[in-house]
Amino acid sequence: MTHMLCLIAAALLGTSHAANSPGIVVILSDDMGFSDLGCYGGEIPTPQLDQLAAGGLRFTQFYNAARCCPTRASLLTGLYPHQAGIGHMTDDRGHDGYRGDLNRQCLTMAEALRKSGYRTCMAGKWHVTKALRAETPDDRRNWPLQRGFDRFYGTIIGGGSFWDPAFLTRDNTPISAFSDPAYEPAQLYYYTDAIADHAVRFLQDHAAQHRDQPFFLYVAFTAAHWPMHAREEDIAAQRGRYDAGYDAVRRVRYERMQKLGIVSAENSTLTPAPQGEKGTAHEAWDRRNMEVYAAMVTAMDRGISRLVAQLRSSGLLENTLLCYLQDNGGCAEGMGRQGTGKTRADQPTLPAIPTVALNTELIPRQTRDGYPVRQGKGVMAGGPDTYIGYGEAWAAVSNTPFREYKHWTHEGGISTPLIIHWPAAIPPERRGRLESTPGHLIDLMPTCLAAAGASYPESHEGHKLKPLEGISLLPVLKGLPAPRPNPLFWEHEGNRAVRSGPWKLVAKESQPWELYDISRDRSEQHNLASSHPEKVRELSAAWDAYAARCDVLPLGAWKSPAPSRKGISALQWKEGEPTSSLPPPSIGGRPFTVSASFTCSRTSSGIIVAHGGSSHGYALHLSPSGSLHFTVRRQGTLTTVSLPITGPQHTAKASLTKEGILQLSIDGSSPAASDPGPLLQQPADGLSIGNDHGGKVLAPGHGNPQPFTGRILSISVE
Repeated sequence: MTHMLCLIAAALLGTSHAANSPGIVVILSDDMGFSDLGCYGGEIPTPQLDQLAAGGLRFTQFYNAARCCPTRASLLTGLYPHQAGIGHMTDDRGHDGYRGDLNRQCLTMAEALRKSGYRTCMAGKWHVTKALRAETPDDRRNWPLQRGFDRFYGTIIGGGSFWDPAFLTRDNTPISAFSDPAYEPAQLYYYTDAIADHAVRFLQDHAAQHRDQPFFLYVAFTAAHWPMHAREEDIAAQRGRYDAGYDAVRRVRYERMQKLGIVSAENSTLTPAPQGEKGTAHEAWDRRNMEVYAAMVTAMDRGISRLVAQLRSSGLLENTLLCYLQDNGGCAEGMGRQGTGKTRADQPTLPAIPTVALNTELIPRQTRDGYPVRQGKGVMAGGPDTYIGYGEAWAAVSNTPFREYKHWTHEGGISTPLIIHWPAAIPPERRGRLESTPGHLIDLMPTCLAAAGASYPESHEGHKLKPLEGISLLPVLKGLPAPRPNPLFWEHEGNRAVRSGPWKLVAKESQPWELYDISRDRSEQHNLASSHPEKVRELSAAWDAYAARCDVLPLGAWKSPAPSRKGISALQWKEGEPTSSLPPPSIGGRPFTVSASFTCSRTSSGIIVAHGGSSHGYALHLSPSGSLHFTVRRQGTLTTVSLPITGPQHTAKASLTKEGILQLSIDGSSPAASDPGPLLQQPADGLSIGNDHGGKVLAPGHGNPQPFTGRILSISVE
């Protein structure tokens, strides 16, 4: 009885403590550069973020993990990304640091705060699991509700159309943006608005139904990740803003950053930058891309304004710790920028997609109403039938005045604004100031737990947890020092770095170390490695110890072929054996050959064998016209080779070579060939014979994704 009374008293004390704890809001944006926000020197109008900065602190030396998945893993867990299992992306590379899924040796911020009485909600991009579909409970083991959140609205995958998001999910249920009675916006659906609207809803529900609990809200916008999608009225508001071109916009940003004190002429410099489409026939087109990018950012800022207004109207803003940051630097990837694009069709040319159909395509082949999605130079970004990135030259502007981009661990890839707003805790004399204390994602979990008065356990649900890596930044809010016992570390795709005090050691993959004094050279222009070899030895030894301790090794594991679910190297199947949920061979990063023996009639068609889904995979399929096709999907893009067939029985051989050459032969014929490039990763979806039970490799209008109507005698994949 005494033990029971003690437990009840402890629970009551915990509830009382939780009720007095601050609200916590973490806002993460996507693929934005260090200088994009108005309060960090940019020309993009961001009045709400500027206002939060004026009432809080702006950190000028805060760091992310150079890429979307690793940043999210580190932010959520307070560990380095490899320690959480996501050292690269959401693909399993056969090593603990590269499993592509949050492991059980980490605790998410939501799990930790919920232990202290917090109600936890999330809106936006998840992107820390390889399981995109929820066919079994185990598939959802790393979905938001299974990792500590009470409510979730957003996308499980890391990108996709803003007009029709892929893998859109409410709580644990996949949904279509166009058949969702719980959310019917007055305007055409736009994902940035939907994220903000649901964040506001979660706050409203909390104020109405859970006021006795503190809240944690994680808002992960996909703006301004490709594709460049925005409402036309928002784009129109940016028209002409970038007519002066890359260099002029970048120079004005740099001058403004110096006036604000973000950087100085003493610790940075403006170096020559890529010229993109300058002087070409596509110069105006590329200005449009940046106008759309700016429109995406302003739409996000407007959504944050609604969120802040809700906090204020609920009386919660004063005691809410609100953090805003970005997942990596500006993105120089050439998404949709190859070749010359097609003009928009006068009318739909493809069958409409039903509103109830779930979108599982990262790069959709068509819009819901049947217009082909277009890529290539000259295609004006913005609308649902376009899919384009803003390119390297504008990414260099976003990252002013730093080197490199998303993916790299030079300053342009890992530097992020951090705005912290918390009126109840930041003294009035500190508000609006710049804070030069270096910080990292690993510090946000300790900071939020300290603010909540919550502890970090040694174990959770029977799993021993790795200890937190970062420090609490709460002393910094008061203007006090926050000693850091260890340097800061990075690794992504072989790019690596370590920072200790003003010194930063950094290298690109397979390249020698470079050494910079960041206090004097944040633009990383003066390599001091040869003049300070002792510092190189010291910091490289520290990095080596980190890599060994934090599951970074073997270096280069991000390129390792992905293991299959059962570790098999080949599949042999004969008629009469099961046709779905088969263990797929490892084909990510490897050449492979599919052999199929089958019989058919003149009317036969459908899928013979398929492995993968909307990002990576292949399908061998027969069309009603009497042609056999081998289709490979690589990073969402489809490539097909085809041959006609005659007669009732055939043996087909389809392969993707080490060089990325696609080949198809029938009954020993000369092969048809194409050149899509090798598959970079193991498909997330399974292998099926006679159907495509997984992620639907074929897009609507591209082949016949129906069950095979002939007879399959045998299949081998090796």
